Amino acid sequence: MTPSLRADLIARLSAAGDPERAKGQHRYMKSDLPFHGVRVPEVRRLARAVIKAHPIPDPSSWEEVILETWRSATHREQRYGAIEIAYAPSYRTWLRPACLPMLEEMIVTGAWWDYVDQLAGKHMGHLLASYPEDIRPVLLSWAVDADIWRRRTAILAQLRFKADTDTGLLFALIEPSIAEKEFFLRKAIGWALREYSKTCPDEVIGFVATNRHRLSTLSRREALKAIERKRG
Repeated sequence: MTPSLRADLIARLSAAGDPERAKGQHRYMKSDLPFHGVRVPEVRRLARAVIKAHPIPDPSSWEEVILETWRSATHREQRYGAIEIAYAPSYRTWLRPACLPMLEEMIVTGAWWDYVDQLAGKHMGHLLASYPEDIRPVLLSWAVDADIWRRRTAILAQLRFKADTDTGLLFALIEPSIAEKEFFLRKAIGWALREYSKTCPDEVIGFVATNRHRLSTLSRREALKAIERKRG
């Protein structure tokens, strides 16, 4: 455990905070935790500086400091910092299938889009790209889970894949939620399809056409947004 890393992160976030901005962030995010009032790019910069200043010696210490920072957070940006530590380039080789319980805890206890979308597109995406045989079954299981944030994570896991997207897997992960009324699932479906449409528009057009009566208006609109914008 490296308590100095966590303490330094908290101190830097507190020093950089803007109380007025914190009030607005709290209202906007409807957060259970208060904010320091630090913009996300600045949180990332501070996290990088803290990671550089406090090298972590091994994977177990890395996971311990992430979970301790996450669990003991008193302000929302501290959890953003934990997410950054978990995806730091210098420790990314430590992000392996064995870390799934840690990521799952962060997803389920975070239970809001600002946490989950980062964990889905970056951390779970990295695991899927690096260990597809281990991670595909997990995502397929999460896609039918009762927890909407596991489902959203599964749908968004290939968000950054572009031409490397597994089309069949993407559609399989969308399928269990295609008729759901939950806003965060409908939005995730549209977002995942929209990002994929930037690389393979015909695949997305075909999927939307085939499922036009099952997809929500929100999902269809989001899915085709980039295509329609390009058409002018």
